[in-house]
Amino acid sequence: MILDRFRLTDQVAVVTGAGRGIGAATAVALAEAGADVVISSRTEPQLAQVAALVAATGRRAHVVPADLSDPAAAGELARIATAEFGRLDLVVNNIGGTYPRPLLETSGDFLEEAFRFNVSTAHALTVAAAPSLLESGGSVVNISSVMGRVAGRGFAAYGTAKAALAHYTRLAAADLAPKVRVNAISVGSVATSALAVVVGDDDLRGRMESATPLGRIGEAEDIAATVVFLASSAGRYFTGKIIEVDGGLQAPNLELGLPDL
Repeated sequence: MILDRFRLTDQVAVVTGAGRGIGAATAVALAEAGADVVISSRTEPQLAQVAALVAATGRRAHVVPADLSDPAAAGELARIATAEFGRLDLVVNNIGGTYPRPLLETSGDFLEEAFRFNVSTAHALTVAAAPSLLESGGSVVNISSVMGRVAGRGFAAYGTAKAALAHYTRLAAADLAPKVRVNAISVGSVATSALAVVVGDDDLRGRMESATPLGRIGEAEDIAATVVFLASSAGRYFTGKIIEVDGGLQAPNLELGLPDL
């Protein structure tokens, strides 16, 4: 049956930034599809809650509290996964994010920090996981952003880093083919804690929804379902691709109101 292609029975995944939002939803979705997961973020209490949701599906979660802004800590997750579960089939590079800042207030250090947090961490974990992924014929899914392809004021650091992650995905896919597939998801506005101010402001949320062709802000499960597709044999003919899950955006749906210079 076609639905069998979406199963990940007895596979093992590492999900970064898994304490809440997209990472948490992804960990639970992968477990529902049959995978065991290594979940990591800074916040151990949140990870414990996610682990309980994973356990409720009948699968196992191994919790690793860590500051994943350090690429070395991110890379260590690959070793932990193989030590705990004996294999590794999937890496979901979900950590990232950078606060908006006007261009002329964006220092070189701020730009480099954005690159390290959004790209270098993904590279560190991908490289560390590569031997196991080559053995299992696994895959990598990077979480990029619509701001990596559209232009909006205040997003120079974040947008540049996410654009770099998208092209890194293509380059890594070329290097790791044919045994390991590498894809990315270009995420639009999603109702997570990162958008708490927006979600709680009816006027602002309404304006964002009106600027989105599908008329709504995304849900974390929209992204999680795409991860399952890309990781499973349903997506086995995808590599080096950036899947746009953004409600149809062709321009930013959130303006920061930065004035002309």
